This record gives sequence, C-alpha cells and structure tokens, in this order.
Amino acid sequence: MALLAAIRFLTIIPIPSPREVRPDEIGRSMGYYPVVGIIIGLILAGLSWLLSLILPSAVVNVLLIVCLVVISGALHLDGFVDTCDGIAGHKTPQERWEIMRDSRVGAFGVVGICCLLLVKYISLNSLPEPLLMSTLVLMPVISRWTMVYAGFAYPAAQPSGLGKSFKQKANWQMLTLATLVTLAATVVLAQLAGLAIMAGIWVIVIAMGTYFKRKFSGLTGDTYGAINEVAEVWVLILVSLLAYNQWLWLA
Repeated sequence: MALLAAIRFLTIIPIPSPREVRPDEIGRSMGYYPVVGIIIGLILAGLSWLLSLILPSAVVNVLLIVCLVVISGALHLDGFVDTCDGIAGHKTPQERWEIMRDSRVGAFGVVGICCLLLVKYISLNSLPEPLLMSTLVLMPVISRWTMVYAGFAYPAAQPSGLGKSFKQKANWQMLTLATLVTLAATVVLAQLAGLAIMAGIWVIVIAMGTYFKRKFSGLTGDTYGAINEVAEVWVLILVSLLAYNQWLWLA
C-alpha cells in the first residue's frame, strides 16, 4: 500500500513488512507525503500538550524539534547538511555530487544545520500559544508537499538514485493528490492565512528549485530533504509574521 510505503520511508514508525521499500515504491507513494505530514504533526501536537503539563514552553519546544528529527530518522536533515556542503565553492555539478556522497560533514554543513535549528527553535518559541497546535500540524504537512511539487517541477540531476526515482513517479496524479490533501489541511487549520502561507512556501520552493537546478543540473534526494527542512522553517516564520502583524485575522 502506497500510504504505508510513505510512512516507512519518511518516518521511523514501525510498519511490519517482509522487505525494504523499493525506490519505485517510494516514488509511487509521493501523493501520500502530506498525509504522513498530518500524522507527524498530530504526534508533535500530542507531545506538546503532554509535555506542557510538566515543563516550561521553552523546554517543550526544543524537545519537539528533537522529536521531529528523531521521528523522521534525520532523513531530511541529513539531506540539508549534504546540500549545504554541495553548494559551497566554484565547482562543476559532478564535483558537487561527489561532495554530497561523502559521508563526512564539511564546514558549510555544520554552519547550515546550526543556523537551521537555531531559527527553527526561535521561530517555534515565538509562536502565540493559541496557534501552536495548528502550526505543529501545518508545518510538516506543507513541507512534505513541497517535496512532491519539487519532484514534479524540476528534473533529476543524476541518471540514477533517489532523485531519479522521485522524478519518474512525480506525475500529475501524485501532485494533484498531495496538493488536495495539503489544501484541505491548510484551510481546516488556518483558513485564509493557511492558503497564504502555502502560497508563500510555494514561491520559496520555486526559488530553491531553480537555484539547485543551476548548481546541481537538477535535483537529488539530498536537495529534496533540504527543501523540506527550509519549508518547515519558513512555515514557522510566516505564521509568526502574520500573527505578529495581525494580518489575515491571524493572532
């Protein structure tokens, strides 16, 4: 089942299966990525409610970020680090691919992940309390949708690998399913503000996809992870922006 394949690929949630998920199954499950985002978001919201009974909000929020990393198996964070290392310097796309395949972490990767986690924590800590639960669900839903859109809209950088598997299966049906699920979730969680946030993230993904296409001659599995991580941060930033300025009746 495609949904189970998506859960197994994007999370560490134990799903009984006699074998590993094949790359073609990962591609066919793309339409369900936002559904997995809903599952992740509900786990975060439940954990936030539980921990807030015994801990201050600042501690709860840092534990939520740790939980998000753990539940995804650090899959997207690893891709973000590799992408940061890959974009450094004046190199050919082939040289950048080799850097991203290297298991060692470079200076750009270390700086990138420190900045990412810092901004994510501060943005989460700055959310108004009434918006916290809905944002914890909205964040992983929209971010998982961005990977589906990027897989559909941009070419694969390499003739094989995860990026190629994504591109081969990222058709109109997958994008439509993922988009409808995401739109429904954003409207339920944040009404008009949710649609504005999704539109803002879409613009950011277009900018990132265009940049990565120029740097790497297309997108790879690592760049999909980077797009997901940046989208998570920007959902938090945009919710804070709208709430702070009381735009679109979000406060």
